Amino acid sequence: MAYDIKLVKLINGDMVLGKWDEQEQKIKDPAILQTIPTQQGGMQMALLPFGYPFDTEVSGEIDLKHVMYVYKNLPEDLKNKYFEASSNLTISSANDLRNLQGMSGGGQGGGMGNIGDLLKG
Repeated sequence: MAYDIKLVKLINGDMVLGKWDEQEQKIKDPAILQTIPTQQGGMQMALLPFGYPFDTEVSGEIDLKHVMYVYKNLPEDLKNKYFEASSNLTISSANDLRNLQGMSGGGQGGGMGNIGDLLKG
């Protein structure tokens, strides 16, 4: 079953990302989004399991009756971070895929040269 990932504000003020299940009226596998002020006056965001620090896995459910607000826009990078946190997979961007060519050592043939040269003694 495909889920729609939503960013919501709960009635207690917490911002949560999770799998929106309209049929069951729940947010499944919630992760809390915390803003952290930086020394430079900016803000960073941390995505943690909702039950952190006691639960270290993204799991659980929240009834939609606890949702005060549903954000219309969810940045794609935040959605990717949620998928990474909830699935333990890393999602590559198009930029990462372009950089794969540079990881091969550059040049033609991955920078390895001719395999026959390896076999010559």
